[in-house]
Amino acid sequence: MELQNDFWQKLNKPFYAMAPMAGVADSAFRQVCKDFGADVVYSEMASVAALCYNPKKTLELLEFSEKERPYVVQLFGSEAKQFAEAARIVTKEINPDGIDINFGCPVKKVAKQGAGAVLMRDKKKSREIIISTIENTELPVSIKTRAQVDTIDALEFLDYMHDLDIKALMIHGRTLAQGFSGDINFDIIKKARDYFGGIIMANGGINSLDDGIQVLKKTRADGLGIARGALGCPWIFQELKNIKKENKIPEKIFEIALRHAELAESLKGQQGIIEIRKHLCWYVHGIIGASEMRRELINVSSLNEIKNIFNSFGFVV
Repeated sequence: MELQNDFWQKLNKPFYAMAPMAGVADSAFRQVCKDFGADVVYSEMASVAALCYNPKKTLELLEFSEKERPYVVQLFGSEAKQFAEAARIVTKEINPDGIDINFGCPVKKVAKQGAGAVLMRDKKKSREIIISTIENTELPVSIKTRAQVDTIDALEFLDYMHDLDIKALMIHGRTLAQGFSGDINFDIIKKARDYFGGIIMANGGINSLDDGIQVLKKTRADGLGIARGALGCPWIFQELKNIKKENKIPEKIFEIALRHAELAESLKGQQGIIEIRKHLCWYVHGIIGASEMRRELINVSSLNEIKNIFNSFGFVV
């Protein structure tokens, strides 16, 4: 299909993307990240099988606000035919700015389906998935990989895909075996430039302004994909853009948390409050009395309860 609009080429460099996170990166969180300067935001991982056989719930998961653009939908699965159908459905029903294919998730539940990072073991199948996706959407297609899976590293994987029209690449700098902890392989991200001509993002271990500066310096990537580093700290995007640490006082953090909660409730009602609980616990991390606050915040069921808890600890919001 003819490409509709390659937004990746229009981004100023370096740019900062909110990386995909299952169970976390919903519309409310994406909008908060955008408010703090995220240049690109990704959806939660969406199953291609679910989109093919029972799309209603997954399409609801992928709904977004126009203010979130550029917005990329990330797909995971193991069958090329399902990726083709899912690409058509997402393009027509959601109309995001791009589609991303997950070759990086290390979670066992995903691996058991033959999806995520374990797909890197099968370059031929992965290639078929990428081709099927590209051929069934007018949107730019990107991929997210791991630095290495077993004996296959990202460079070998990219070399096998060198002739495909992949517009952007996000490399998580750890191996499948490492999961989400351990040292980042900066060198492999830097070397990816020799194997891939599109936009390159470094991902993994970016939890502060200093981390971001160092990763950009060591990898020479076009941008950063920030995941866990934005949890409870969505202003990390603002810090990176301004190259200035934001030492926010607790009252300001609670104001942001409350705004996030209000947005979640407006989008999902009572369910939004339930889902915001984990975010509230991340927001209060490092604040005096955080452990006591978390014990109460994990059970909140209304905005008033959240306000009352913050107020009870001496913070007026």
